[in-house]
Amino acid sequence: MSSSSGSKMIAEYAKSNRSSCKKCSISINNKSLRLGTVTRDPRGFDSTKWYHLNCLPALNSSTCIDSITGFTSLKSSDQAALKSLIESTVDKVIDGDKVTAKASKRKFSEVDTKDHVKEEKHINKMWPPKMELSFSMSDILDKYKDATLLPQWKAFQTIIFLEGGDGFHHSSKIAAFDFDQCLAKTSLRRVGPDAWSLMYPSIPEKLQSLYNDGYKLVIFTNESNIDRWKNKRQIAVDSKIGRLNNFIKKVGVPIQVFIACGIGKSGNKAVDPFRKPEPGMWRIMEQQFNSGIPIDMDQSFYVGDAAGRPDDHSDADIKFAEAIGLKFYVPEDYFLQ
Repeated sequence: MSSSSGSKMIAEYAKSNRSSCKKCSISINNKSLRLGTVTRDPRGFDSTKWYHLNCLPALNSSTCIDSITGFTSLKSSDQAALKSLIESTVDKVIDGDKVTAKASKRKFSEVDTKDHVKEEKHINKMWPPKMELSFSMSDILDKYKDATLLPQWKAFQTIIFLEGGDGFHHSSKIAAFDFDQCLAKTSLRRVGPDAWSLMYPSIPEKLQSLYNDGYKLVIFTNESNIDRWKNKRQIAVDSKIGRLNNFIKKVGVPIQVFIACGIGKSGNKAVDPFRKPEPGMWRIMEQQFNSGIPIDMDQSFYVGDAAGRPDDHSDADIKFAEAIGLKFYVPEDYFLQ
């Protein structure tokens, strides 16, 4: 994006749901942060293209905070996010389909764990660069492929989700969690809705306290068995959803849930943008299932067990948090404090 005299950038909160992001084509929710590039049309009027923060095209090195109209009117958390983006954005050289970065990795927020490094750098993977996701309520289904979903559960592309429940509220503060080996102790050898137990006794009290403090509770969990078990898909779906339903009933707090059913990259198959560590589940929640409320990244956080430590099965959770810019905790630190 040029910052020459022929164009300028503006930052504001959307006044309605009518504008759409010029990069991803998803609507920009009312009252959520949007960034506009304003250019002078040869016919004598200004033309504005709107973007989500994470969809903003590359800035050149001359862009500065002082040149952004409306910056001082933003919330402090949004000012910090925009400032971080500008400070870390690299110039890009575009040659056909090839994009070459002239600078290195983007710095993300501090990782709050005792056993992991305190600060890391990670390439910005907010969304696959060429993916344009169009969202429509007509794409929401009552079945996932050939498996029927339990009441209140829906499917969208490779996600199964539970939007909320009685007493559920949306919020600018998000307390997000992995499920298996974080909230619930589960085993790969057992299936069924009752094949789990609480990971820590303090979990119900902790979640209730967060809910009472105005947080929205969200679970982001991978479950590739739902796609892998082609001949037993209904069993896999009923088992996963059953465990989550029973967990929510056990803790007595309404929770929003997103299940990534896709399989990780293999062979020539593309990466599923919803499977952690890809941030797709978070983006859908943020853009479509939070009533347009901007998220306060300073107060929001994510808890997961896959932190890349020697005994962890992967680093998917910590990379998921880094890709979004969330504070991260491992469950033993969060629930045993």
